[in-house]
Amino acid sequence: MIRIVTAACAALALVAGAARGEAIGEVDTVFKLIGPDHKIVVEAFDDPRVGGVSCYVSRARTGGIKGALGVAEDRAEASIACSQVGPVTIPRPLPRQEEVFSERMSLLFKKMRIVRMVDPARNTLVYMTYSERVIEGYPQNSVSVVPIERGMPIPLR
Repeated sequence: MIRIVTAACAALALVAGAARGEAIGEVDTVFKLIGPDHKIVVEAFDDPRVGGVSCYVSRARTGGIKGALGVAEDRAEASIACSQVGPVTIPRPLPRQEEVFSERMSLLFKKMRIVRMVDPARNTLVYMTYSERVIEGYPQNSVSVVPIERGMPIPLR
């Protein structure tokens, strides 16, 4: 029984760690007397299947007591900008559409997602960020495009 609990905790830690981006910076937007201030944070996400491409996402992070305890629901709006940051390498064929990252924005019901789409006609990678909720989704989204050199067609599965 202890092994099962330990294995489950290790798996949760890996999933939680894999979903997080690298913190780049933040700005305070609302002062909170108790708990952390409300913020806009910027995080970097490296595409795990495309070397040399990184995405930067800015989004709201709720502060206060609920934010400090991890039970606050962050706002759904986010902005994304992706670019080539090194030589692009695609070791294995990509699906036409794939979720690249996801991160919880509330304790149970809301997630921020980043999806990569391949546009073979223009030889580009299209990244979209949006939020989803279990009961109802949010139409707010943001898109960024990374053109790939024409001499290197994107391999599709």
